[in-house]
Amino acid sequence: MNRETAPLMPALALILGIATLNHAQEMPTPTTYADHVAPIFAAKCNACHNNDKKKGGLVLDAYPAVMQGGASGAVVEPGDPDNSRLFLLVAHQEEPAMPPMAPKLPDAEIETIRRWIELGAPETSGSSVAVKAKPKMEFRLDPSAIGKPAGEPAMPGPLPTEPVVTSSRPPAVRGLAHSPWAPLAAIGGHRQVLLYHTQSQRLLGVLPFPEGNVEVLRFTPDGDLLLAGGGRGGQSGRVVVWDVKTGQRLFEVGKEYDTVLAADISPDRSLIALGGPGKVLRVYQTTDGELAYECKKHTDWVTAIAFSPDGVLLASGDRNGGLVVWEALTGREFYDLRGHSAMVTDVAWRPDSNVLASASEDASVRLWEMQNGSAVKNWGAHGGGVESVRFAKDGRIVTAGRDRLIKLWNGDGGAIRQLDAFPDIALRAVFNHDDSAIVSTDFSGEVRLNSAADGALLGTLNANPPPLAVRLEQARQQAAAAQAAAQAAAAELAGLQAEVDRLSQAVMAAQQALEAATQAKTAAEQAVANKVPEVNAARARAEQAQAAADALAAEQARQDAAAHAAR
Repeated sequence: MNRETAPLMPALALILGIATLNHAQEMPTPTTYADHVAPIFAAKCNACHNNDKKKGGLVLDAYPAVMQGGASGAVVEPGDPDNSRLFLLVAHQEEPAMPPMAPKLPDAEIETIRRWIELGAPETSGSSVAVKAKPKMEFRLDPSAIGKPAGEPAMPGPLPTEPVVTSSRPPAVRGLAHSPWAPLAAIGGHRQVLLYHTQSQRLLGVLPFPEGNVEVLRFTPDGDLLLAGGGRGGQSGRVVVWDVKTGQRLFEVGKEYDTVLAADISPDRSLIALGGPGKVLRVYQTTDGELAYECKKHTDWVTAIAFSPDGVLLASGDRNGGLVVWEALTGREFYDLRGHSAMVTDVAWRPDSNVLASASEDASVRLWEMQNGSAVKNWGAHGGGVESVRFAKDGRIVTAGRDRLIKLWNGDGGAIRQLDAFPDIALRAVFNHDDSAIVSTDFSGEVRLNSAADGALLGTLNANPPPLAVRLEQARQQAAAAQAAAQAAAAELAGLQAEVDRLSQAVMAAQQALEAATQAKTAAEQAVANKVPEVNAARARAEQAQAAADALAAEQARQDAAAHAAR
């Protein structure tokens, strides 16, 4: 600095200061936890959600605690307010609305929280943020829109039908599901899921499941997606989701250290629940595949899982007879349902979500109402144990049991009918899309399609289809045999046609002879008719001549008598 420039420095500093101030005024202040969100929490939320009270396990007076979340998992999804439970609760878009028993936060404060999450939920203006990548597809679905699709129900397009695995014998089929709206059955096996058209009974596609054995299959309520859970016992477990139309593998969750025995996807597609030998019920978010929460109440393997059709509740059963109903969104315990004395093998919800059915190896089916969590009905359904239970749309129930039988019941457990026994333990039974038929399986790998109206066997589905090349050769052989049969039938037809032609000609000749004889008969009859008057006239003349002769004879006799008398 020299004497010439020194007097200019204050002015330069003033100019730079003004420029800096103007730049600061032009740049918007980022919304941060420390400057904007924490004051809102302090005024409205921290009385309940502080380090001392921790209501719901959630603390909001410290940034790390906010990002950690509460008992039900994370409450902030950086960059995604619409999937952040914290925002949804304060915006009164989900229950329970926050703050409780108090007016809704002002719109400006709600917008501040939204903006903060949208920017990545930074702690301070200097914090770096990590916004999570958006999901590959939108899995959430408005529950009010769930039901029969407006257009055509989802059916597979052109999919590969080459089996991943062909075994010496069919596998025991534990994974079985039917689309709620289309004639489409999904059959699980070893490393694959088979898709069958249940009207034509034709194989429509094969979905690879390299994770291992398929233990459970579920369609979403609209029938667009198919979920499979399974794995390798003692090694690994996984749940995957496919697009039914394209066969595209859309999603996968869970990295279990044992196979997945039970799984389901929530009606709005936002959550996937799974369980198995680990004794833990885990629920994952479909938006990012991260764990939403887990429940460790079960004391044995988790063997049955089902979301209620309205998406509010989640039921899970275990190998020890435990049966629990949870709040689906939070994982908070709703009911602990006690009554089964052996493994709960399956659970199913009535379509109105008001009744839960549970099946057990204690041989019973129990119905539980959800207003008070009480058992409203139970009955011995299958000797030796019940393996599965499912509702029809009209409330009827179908069960499968260790007695090798499939049974149909009305909504209060009254018996309707039972189907012919399987060769082995009956494992699964489900209704088809219009509840007119029942698809069922057994331990020997047999898959049957029966009429629900009278139990008649409608057909079977092959759980162990041969390779495409074998099926092609079989089809060619069948086509050749059919062609030979057609040719033989054609030759036989030609012989029969010749005989028909001969007989036709004979009939025609006989008809001509008959017509000639008829004409001759008619002419003779006419001649007879014409001769009758002549004959009658001749008879009349003969009678007259005879009368004249008789008169002359009489006259001669009188004359002779007179002459004799005269002598």
